[in-house]
Amino acid sequence: MHQLIQHIEQYIKLEEFEKNSIYNLVNKSSFKRNETFFTEGKISREIYFVAKGCVRLYYLNEGNDKTAFFYTEGQFICAGESFTYSVPAKENYQAIEDSELYILIKDHIDRLMEISPRLEVLARIATENELIVCQNIIASFVTKSAEERYLELLEKNGELFHRVPQQYIASFLGISPETLSRIKRRVLKKRGS
Repeated sequence: MHQLIQHIEQYIKLEEFEKNSIYNLVNKSSFKRNETFFTEGKISREIYFVAKGCVRLYYLNEGNDKTAFFYTEGQFICAGESFTYSVPAKENYQAIEDSELYILIKDHIDRLMEISPRLEVLARIATENELIVCQNIIASFVTKSAEERYLELLEKNGELFHRVPQQYIASFLGISPETLSRIKRRVLKKRGS
């Protein structure tokens, strides 16, 4: 919970009663490796904060799953449209590793805002983070080649290559696992010369 409090305090300094309210109203859950804990079609009533582990956001498309993003320690997860407008979600969330998440239920967030209106920052941070993630993904696909996306991922979040199965990384980059292998070899060759 300390990690969640620290993350919130990057935005606002919390009073002791606000910290205590968060401790009392936020739940912690553990998910096993490969466990899908949220599926499309449900109405999202939760915001998640990754305390430990790695979570994959994916969509199902004609029986195939397409990886859209990976969340690691210190990141919020929110099915933004579903959470905000109470419509069925299009996304799925799967723990890639054994993971520990703090779960902020919508009713508890409302209660926190009654206790202290400043705590609306919780929902705002989570939904703003989702918007930024989406914009970055769109910009990457519109402006970069597969190799450039690979290099960007390697530079910004290289530990994912040790934590996430390669087929999910390939899906995230919008390429096949075979193309990912070719890009890796080409990049290694360039760096070796």
